[in-house]
Amino acid sequence: MPPTLASLVQHSALKLTVRAGADRLGTPVRWAHASELSDPVPYMDGGELLLVTATNLDARDPGTMRRYVQRLVGAGVAGIGFGVGVTYEEIPPALVDAAEEAGLPLLEVPRRTPFLAISKAVSAAIAADQYRSVTAGFEAQRELTRAAVAGDGPAELLTRLAANVDGWAALYDSSGAVVAAAPDWAARRAARLTPEVERLRDRPAPASAVVGDSDSDDRVELQSLGTGRRNRGALAVGTGAALGTAERYAVHSAVALLTLTTARSRALQGAEQRLGAAVLRMLLAGESDHARAVAGDLYGGLLDAPFRLLIAEAPAPSGTEQLAETMEAAASRSGETLLMVPEGERLVVLAVDGGAAVAACASHAQAADDRPVREPGADDADVVVGMSAPSGPIAVSAAYKQAEQALSVARRRGRAMVEHEELAAGSVLPLLADDAVRAFADGMLRPLQEHDAKGRGDLVASLRAWLSRHGQWDAAAADLGVHRHTLRYRMRRVEEILGRSLDDPDVRMELWLALKATAASSGTQ
Repeated sequence: MPPTLASLVQHSALKLTVRAGADRLGTPVRWAHASELSDPVPYMDGGELLLVTATNLDARDPGTMRRYVQRLVGAGVAGIGFGVGVTYEEIPPALVDAAEEAGLPLLEVPRRTPFLAISKAVSAAIAADQYRSVTAGFEAQRELTRAAVAGDGPAELLTRLAANVDGWAALYDSSGAVVAAAPDWAARRAARLTPEVERLRDRPAPASAVVGDSDSDDRVELQSLGTGRRNRGALAVGTGAALGTAERYAVHSAVALLTLTTARSRALQGAEQRLGAAVLRMLLAGESDHARAVAGDLYGGLLDAPFRLLIAEAPAPSGTEQLAETMEAAASRSGETLLMVPEGERLVVLAVDGGAAVAACASHAQAADDRPVREPGADDADVVVGMSAPSGPIAVSAAYKQAEQALSVARRRGRAMVEHEELAAGSVLPLLADDAVRAFADGMLRPLQEHDAKGRGDLVASLRAWLSRHGQWDAAAADLGVHRHTLRYRMRRVEEILGRSLDDPDVRMELWLALKATAASSGTQ
C-alpha cells in the first residue's frame, strides 16, 4: 500500500497533529510538496501533501482561506501540512474552519520538524511500497511459472492469477469461446464478454482493452495472446478496482506464459505438419500399417475410429488459415486429434467423424453461405470445402477422391461446403448447371430449335415426349395429341437435321441430358 496521511501521523519522528479532516486520513499520498504560492494549483498533479507556512497568505481571513482550500480540494490535493512557529505560532482558526468545512485533512507540523523530513518519509514509504510491489510481482511470476510448467493445463495458472489480483480470470480460445475460468463461477461472467473478445481478435497482437460488465461492478481487462499478426486467444481479468503494480506484474506474466502454452512454436508446428504429411501420403498409397507406425501417439488415435477427409481451398491463404484455427480450437476443447496438411492453396484435414472439429467446419461454412455475396478476388473470400463420407485407414484414397468431387461441386454451386453423401443420395440434375454442360446442350439442340422457330413443327417437344416414353410411339403420340405416324415423321426429321441415329443409345442419352440441362437453365422440368 502507498503511504497515507494516517501512516505519516503515526510516524513517531514527525510529531504531526491532526487539526481537521480526521475522517479522511486514509487518503493515499503520492508526494509531499512545499509551496508558499498563493495559488499552487497549476503545479499540482493530485494526491500531494501540500506543506505551507502561509508566508504569502492571509491565513486569518475566512474568505481567503475558504477560496484557497476549495481550489486545493478541486485539484485533488491529499491534505495540508501547516508548519507553525514560522509565520504563525499556531494554525489560524480561519484555515482550520475552512479545511474542516471542505473535508480536507489539515496536519500541524511542529517547528522542530523540517518539511524535508516529511518529504523524505513520504519518499521512503513510496519506495518501500514499490519494492514490495515488485517483490510480490516476482513471487507471482514464480507461482504462475510453476503452474504453467506443471502440465495440468491453464486451470491452475488461472486459479493462482485470480488469487493474486483478488478477482477472477478466464482464458478464451481463438474463436472467442471460454476455455477455462477461475473461480468456477466466473465462467458464466466471462462468457458474456465473448463479443468484446471477438472485437479484440480482429486487432493485431498484442492488443488490450478495458471493459465493464453491465451485470456486475467488475472492471475487466482483456489481453490478447499471440506474437504474430493473428491472435491465438485472450485473457480476461476481472477486479473491483484498477490493477496495482504487483497485480500488473502478475497479469503480464500470465499473458506471456499463456502465449507460450497456447501458441506452439513454429518449429514444433512444422515438425507436426511434416509428420502428418508423411502419414497422409502412406494412407493414400494404401500403406495403412506403415501409417499407423509413423503416426504413433500423435495421430494414432485418429486412425482407430471413423474419420472424415476434408479438402479446403481458398483464393487467399487467410481463408484456410482461419478455418484451420476454428477447427483446431474446437478439437482442442473436445480433446480430439486433428491431422492437417497444407498443400499449396489447399488444406487437407483428417477429423473424427461426428466430432467437434467437423461440426465447427460445418458451422463456419454455414456462416459463409449466410453472408452476402462478396466481390470476386476479395482478400477475405470464403473458403470452399469438400468432405468425404466416413472412412477408415484402408480407404483414404477413395475418401480423398470423394472430397475432391464434393469440392468441385461446391465450387460449381457457389457453396462453402458440400458433403459427398449429398452427391450419392441426391440427383444428377444439379450437376447439369455447369456452364460447359449448358453450352453443349445449346449447341446440340439449336438446329431443332431453329426449325421449330420457323413454324415447321414442334420437334423439340416431340423428341422430349418420345424419349420420356422410352421410344413407345403410341404413348408418346398420346401425350402430344398427335397420330403416331406424325410422331414417326417428326423423329425422322430430327435424325435428318442432327445427322445422328436415334437407334444409338449414346445419342438418346446425350439428347435427353441436353433437354434436361436446357429445362434446368430455364427453370422448367
